[in-house]
Amino acid sequence: MRQKTKPKFEIRERRVFSEEVRKKAVKELVTKRTTIKELMSQHQVGRNTIYRWLYKYSAYHEQKCTLVVQMQSEEIKNSELQRRIAELERVVGQKQLEIDFLNKLLEVGSAELGFDLKKNFNTPPSNGTGSTNGRTATS
Repeated sequence: MRQKTKPKFEIRERRVFSEEVRKKAVKELVTKRTTIKELMSQHQVGRNTIYRWLYKYSAYHEQKCTLVVQMQSEEIKNSELQRRIAELERVVGQKQLEIDFLNKLLEVGSAELGFDLKKNFNTPPSNGTGSTNGRTATS
């Protein structure tokens, strides 16, 4: 049995679709009345041609533009994480203000007292029960 062989290369006529036909196809695709496969078979064009029409005639689709599709639960989670980030940034800002205030307080106190409060590590630590300067707690 001999099978009928198809020619390897078919030469098709170059077809040019009017702008109205292309816009109508894109409108049907955007409004979800048809699919890309249906348009491919209806107009006998390739997938790339349909996408070129889509990028050219659709206001919603741009080439090299990524459309992010997410579930509502992901959206809620993302908004909650964004809120948490904002709260943490606020807390960090408050802590930085507190640190700046304390540093300024040490600077002013050091100027008033005449010695550096930050670097006064010469005094021995006191545990409250021992003697200081030769005195006992009972004397």
